[in-house]
Amino acid sequence: MKSNSEIERDVREELKWDPDLDAEDIAVSVKDGVVTLAGFTHSYTDRMEAELAVKRVAGVHAVANDIEVRLPAIDQRPDPDIARDAVAALKSELPISHDKIKIVVKSGWITLEGAAEWQYQKTAAESAVRKVKGVKGVTNVITVKPKVQPTDIQRKIQEAFKRNAEVDANRITVEANGGEVILKGTVRSWIEREEAERVAWSAPGITHVEDRIVVSP
Repeated sequence: MKSNSEIERDVREELKWDPDLDAEDIAVSVKDGVVTLAGFTHSYTDRMEAELAVKRVAGVHAVANDIEVRLPAIDQRPDPDIARDAVAALKSELPISHDKIKIVVKSGWITLEGAAEWQYQKTAAESAVRKVKGVKGVTNVITVKPKVQPTDIQRKIQEAFKRNAEVDANRITVEANGGEVILKGTVRSWIEREEAERVAWSAPGITHVEDRIVVSP
């Protein structure tokens, strides 16, 4: 098992390794495998990219992202301009279902509200507005309300795990009650944990996924 100092070293190296990330002003601390990121970035995209980089490091159990977004003066924009571009990005990403999602912008921070039939639509909406110039953060409170009723959810998710090359199906158990699913077990990395959760959300009729999977390299 890696020590906190070894994890911290690897995290710093991973942040430097990412060619799309300016990590010069990001501070890293580690305790019991939990990584805390502090400092600031010049874009929201960099803030999220830093979090993704940390999750790729072996030995990381959780991430607390306390990075502040400090936009350069040239990138700062009025909320109405951000809102218009966010709406356009949403229409482009979800041309059929975008009208069910509402966008609220305050001081550069976007809040997504409304309902989606599938989890991927909720995820895609957030991904689309993150890229809008001037955005400092995104809060996604879109609710998932599927039209399809869940049937044999547990079996379908377990079969999907077995098909997935990135997930060890033998180490994960699935408990299902209607459209609500609980995932338990252990995985080798944070990325594998997120992939298991993504697979579970992909099942038709899912309304909630409680991820209790433990990262144990």
